[in-house]
Amino acid sequence: MTTEPVLLSGGFPGRKALPPIVPMVIAGLAAAAPLIAMASESYGGLAPCALCLLQRWPYWAGAVIAAVACLVATRPRRSRIARGILALAGVTVMVSAGIALLHVGVEMKWWPSPLAACTGITGIDPSMSVDDLMKTLVERPAKPCDAPGYMIPGIPVTMAEMNLVYSLVVGGLALWLSGANRLIPGHRLYGLDR
Repeated sequence: MTTEPVLLSGGFPGRKALPPIVPMVIAGLAAAAPLIAMASESYGGLAPCALCLLQRWPYWAGAVIAAVACLVATRPRRSRIARGILALAGVTVMVSAGIALLHVGVEMKWWPSPLAACTGITGIDPSMSVDDLMKTLVERPAKPCDAPGYMIPGIPVTMAEMNLVYSLVVGGLALWLSGANRLIPGHRLYGLDR
């Protein structure tokens, strides 16, 4: 007696539908990082540098993309598309990991920052008028990118290092839950496909 494989989602045998809660959790985790950073500025007194501000954009983009994956996952037989969108959200959050790695290297003085805004205020001529000096000011006080920012007193882990680990975890989790691990030949990591 032979049995036909059960088509669960997207027309693929044995593949479960992507529950909409999965991309919603990823969207929440991605949005949490810049929100915590902004709270640490407002309530903790930490000043951001240009690289700190740049690291937030991939999180916001990843949160929006994961929210789109959530909306698509609620549609019948759209799990494959939702998984692809969730994988894109994971890759987007991983961009923040790349920027965080660059930032950690700048803080450790392994390499200089590629951003001109990271050097703080430079080029002030003593003969400049007050009006000229006012024009050189930026909206926010510039903090040099090579000055580490510590969120938790007594723990020698910088915000950039915490962001590196967090973005790798959230991005990796999004990729794993999307089923992107099936793209690697012979890879049998347990996911939602069983």
